[in-house]
Amino acid sequence: MLKKVPHTYVIVFFIIIVAAVLTWFVPPGKYVEETVVVQGEEKSEMVFYFEEELPDEYEQESRVQTWQVFSALFKGFEKQAGIIVFILMIGGAFWIMNKSQAISVGIFSFLKFTNKLGKINFFKKLGVDNIIITLIMILFSIFGAVFGMAEETIAFIIILVPLAISMGYDSITGVCMVFVGSQLGFAGALLNPFTIGIAQGIAGLPLFSGLEYRFLCWILINIVGIWFVLHYVNKIRKNPSASPVYKEDEYWRSKKEEKTEKTEYYTPSQAWYVYFAVLAGLVVFSFIYPVTELSFGVSSVNFSIIPFSAAVFALAGYLTLRKSVHFFVLLLLGYTIIYLIVGVMGYQWYIMELATIFMAMGIAAGIAIGKGANDIADLFIEGVRDIMPAAVIVGLAGGIIVILEDGGIIDTILYTFSRAMGAFGNVASVGVMYIIQTIINVIIPSGSAKAAITMPIMAPFSDLIGISRQATVMAFQFGDGFTNMITPTSGVLIGVLGIARIPYHKWLKWIAPLILILIILGFLMLIPTVTMELSGF
Repeated sequence: MLKKVPHTYVIVFFIIIVAAVLTWFVPPGKYVEETVVVQGEEKSEMVFYFEEELPDEYEQESRVQTWQVFSALFKGFEKQAGIIVFILMIGGAFWIMNKSQAISVGIFSFLKFTNKLGKINFFKKLGVDNIIITLIMILFSIFGAVFGMAEETIAFIIILVPLAISMGYDSITGVCMVFVGSQLGFAGALLNPFTIGIAQGIAGLPLFSGLEYRFLCWILINIVGIWFVLHYVNKIRKNPSASPVYKEDEYWRSKKEEKTEKTEYYTPSQAWYVYFAVLAGLVVFSFIYPVTELSFGVSSVNFSIIPFSAAVFALAGYLTLRKSVHFFVLLLLGYTIIYLIVGVMGYQWYIMELATIFMAMGIAAGIAIGKGANDIADLFIEGVRDIMPAAVIVGLAGGIIVILEDGGIIDTILYTFSRAMGAFGNVASVGVMYIIQTIINVIIPSGSAKAAITMPIMAPFSDLIGISRQATVMAFQFGDGFTNMITPTSGVLIGVLGIARIPYHKWLKWIAPLILILIILGFLMLIPTVTMELSGF
């Protein structure tokens, strides 16, 4: 019988203690920037000195860490304050928006649309089931890549598993459409603020930079994942009893088809006030920023994106409100995504601005669905409470770096690893980083926690061995993403399997080949990050 896995907080505190113990044995040292002459040209490089060898102009007050393991928790929260507030504000804003059930309505509308495709001969010949499964997986993959959708997938299992059964497939197919789809996107992580956003922020990189190559990786990951699922469902279509969960699915097959409760479409008067207020704001900003220079890596383009989007919003907002407030909230969400991209690429927005625009979206969504100020505040607090563990772990993890820095050994550790891995070559080095992140993911499934724990060490370490910090972030991204679909410490995975009534051992046996393929693919996609000139790298 497996022992209970320690709580993430316990693991982090244990790592803090280990870091403190290391200060008793590892000699303190420091990297300093010095100017050297190479082939007649002056250049700056980082040179390591043990503390007793440091030049007089450099000072380092390091001391062995003991009781400081407790004060490090406080200092860790100070160190990561910006990212912590960023997480809390986004969590609260999304909770308000989720109260509108707009995402559920959007997905139901999507399902109705895909069902209509089955009546068209062209799509019948292509295989309408394959198209439906592919479109649903891509939809959830986009959610995973942009918002890091994870826990939210649990709610859709109860919808898509019966759908898969009614199509003649099994519960694994239903889980693949929503959970596997979202995790493929999560691993691709285009604009996920909880993984890429935090990792790049800690690494000191422009937020969501390197998007072009990560978008290519997202496409490749989805092609492989969707191909694997479609290959499986085609086999089940021919022989349903070949499903490894055929017996377990008797529960779903015997269950009478229950009609989903009809959604009540409505548009409160407050939604119109929000519409006019947002439109007025967009019009004002259109005059202030008539043209925006959008930077894409080393290239850029000038475009009147704000005036254009304001005109589109005027029409789209009116049409969605005529239909239902749910679609208007989805429009607000879509515009938040658009302006997130515009702000980052055109105006160098960082976590403060991103948190601000999400907060504005949450409040606007709350007012639009008829909530009062107190209701919106209560919903925000609920969202903060829900996301609090991720925010707290970021602060606690900051304590690890505080201990290593105050003990003066972080540079010594980096120096030791750089000498050990220096002979590996860049490809092998980034591969080792990838393996380390993959192993850690089994122990700590929280992407935010892993970013907070590993990136402060991995980022400067990559500088020492000549690997770009962007490549290090991608090693974290892939190592964090793929094994989410198998790690037993993931509450999301266990919740999904529990609702779908799929035994964990059967799921593990079924998905293991896909995970192996994705892990190999991840390594292959890391190679260009250290061997080629890529935008953002």
